[in-house]
Amino acid sequence: MAVLDLLGRRWALGIIWQLRGDRLTFRALQSACGGVSPTVLNQRLRELRESGVVELSEREGYGLTASGHDLRKALEPLVAWSKRWARGAPASRSLRR
Repeated sequence: MAVLDLLGRRWALGIIWQLRGDRLTFRALQSACGGVSPTVLNQRLRELRESGVVELSEREGYGLTASGHDLRKALEPLVAWSKRWARGAPASRSLRR
């Protein structure tokens, strides 16, 4: 269940989601993720790199590895389900922080 420990960490899935397309620099990734602090972003990126999901290219920034792209594809059914759920969810079931 190590993957659930990794993906359950705050911002991990958001980072993977933001890297689903082009590579992003640290600043661009921080901006795309919204309220993530630089410290937390650095920590998550380090964890995702150590797990082989994210890689860093000095010239191009952060991007998903082949394994990261496989993970993103595996998450697509969850994304589709969450969109269906959000469309049908009454206000009382909406996610709260």
